[in-house]
Amino acid sequence: MPAQQRRKFIQTILTGSVLAGTAPIAWAADHRSQLHSFATGNRFKISLNAYSFNAPLMAKKTTLDDVMDFCAREGFDAIDITGYYFPGYPEVPSDAYIYHLKNKAHRLGLGISGTGVRNEFADPDAAKRAADVLLVKNWIDVAAKLGAPVIRIFAGKNLPAGYQWEEVAGWVTAAINSCVAYGKQKGVIVALQNHNDFVKTAAQTIDLLQRVNSEWFGLVLDTGSFVTEEPYGEIEKTTSYAVNWQIKEKLNYKGTVSDMDLDRLCRIIQASAYRGYLPIETLSPGDPFLLVPPFLQKVKTALAKAMANA
Repeated sequence: MPAQQRRKFIQTILTGSVLAGTAPIAWAADHRSQLHSFATGNRFKISLNAYSFNAPLMAKKTTLDDVMDFCAREGFDAIDITGYYFPGYPEVPSDAYIYHLKNKAHRLGLGISGTGVRNEFADPDAAKRAADVLLVKNWIDVAAKLGAPVIRIFAGKNLPAGYQWEEVAGWVTAAINSCVAYGKQKGVIVALQNHNDFVKTAAQTIDLLQRVNSEWFGLVLDTGSFVTEEPYGEIEKTTSYAVNWQIKEKLNYKGTVSDMDLDRLCRIIQASAYRGYLPIETLSPGDPFLLVPPFLQKVKTALAKAMANA
């Protein structure tokens, strides 16, 4: 990049940082547009979402250390270490354990692309929502110590009976706002995962993102959970809000389970302004040590094809 162009790019970032408090969504759009224009062949890094190993991890048949060794062996760039698999979850782990994983990741050459928790912000009980706000904040501290840039949260399991979506969205927004303010203090982006729960469509997802309207809040774009309307179109509508992804192997739409069209998905990702980690997740029954490697190769192949044809 020529020196003059590079200086202009840096000035754009610095100016954007100053203005972010007044119009973060607009700033984010401009910033992503700038980044897209400087995209290079290595703009994506493939991560593993540890949920791929949910069954053996929950059954104590494997450990996070084992999964990290697997990631390094198979050529992943990073790992998303979901909070559920830390000892004592939902209580926070010891600093010694957090720093052990951080040290191990570095020595293996792995980035830590994120972490995540289970929370419920659509519960009519305000005390329960407050407890889950505290849960998220506690795990924001864990994310900061890990060096994870993003913590994944949910809106809520469903729309409670007897309530309107708009009213419940107000509760969810207030809870998320509190978490995002704390995430900003700790340097951790809070990211909503669309999960076919309280949030089912691109429109609902964007609604919540715009209500919070902060550069410290974004979307974990779950490619397998937009199933109310045509999924690839829904994914395309929300790519500009993504701060992380979940690339899933299966898509369940209108009662039919099919393989994700990775070629189509990777064309959408490549055409977006997104840069960074693309965590993958396999949910099929069977041994993830055997299921994950071929899916990783399929994602790499589809992504390389999309980049070559851009």
